[in-house]
Amino acid sequence: MLISLITVSYNACDSLEETIKSVRAQEFKDFEYIIIDGGSKDNTSMMVKDYQDLISLYVSEPDGGIYEALNKGLSYAKGRVIGFIHANDRFANPQVLSKIASLFSKENPDVVYGDLQYVSSFDPLQIFRNWKSGNFDASKVRRGWMPPHPSVYFSREVLQKVGDFDTSYKISADYEWLLRLMLREDITLAYLPEVLVYMAIGGASNRSLKSIIQKSREDYRAIRKNKAGGLFTLLSKNFSKLGQFFSGK
Repeated sequence: MLISLITVSYNACDSLEETIKSVRAQEFKDFEYIIIDGGSKDNTSMMVKDYQDLISLYVSEPDGGIYEALNKGLSYAKGRVIGFIHANDRFANPQVLSKIASLFSKENPDVVYGDLQYVSSFDPLQIFRNWKSGNFDASKVRRGWMPPHPSVYFSREVLQKVGDFDTSYKISADYEWLLRLMLREDITLAYLPEVLVYMAIGGASNRSLKSIIQKSREDYRAIRKNKAGGLFTLLSKNFSKLGQFFSGK
């Protein structure tokens, strides 16, 4: 089973290298690794040459942002299963891809997803927020539930059904895409109940008050577009995050 891993980056040489090392450490080796870079001005292009044996495709050119870059990566992906590992994110352990592949083989779902932990430090590891997905229930989506998208692995058939990211969303295209996916009745999901990814805090959606407001507006637009509810769904989505700060490691 070939898994396509996609990483997008821009001027993130050092953190991207740590992500690459995390990919290299995976025990499961039947994957292709695609890196889409937005034309970085740092040493990214030089650094990736040290990992030519691991990286299946490296593209470095200007793009319209993270979601355009992700769509570009999707257009190159050849795997039966596709997933994302962002620059400065790391797999929680070397067995992550093996466990994902095993679940796809045993249960043949369309989607496998798991848990994620936000970290304020990788060395030593300091957990800031614990995102525990839990089992899927369509009614939970309308109450603001959603798995973290870096923990979501999906079949090529899902991509054909759901389509690419909507780049009219600058911060919430991943949420809008997951709404499209989760609300379909012809897609089966399997939950892998463990942390799959460590994500560094400080993403585009929470860098400033302006970003937080923009994300809320885009989330609400995505909710209405996909008939997933209304203001209650948005409020529930935001309030549900509070428990992630107190749910332990």
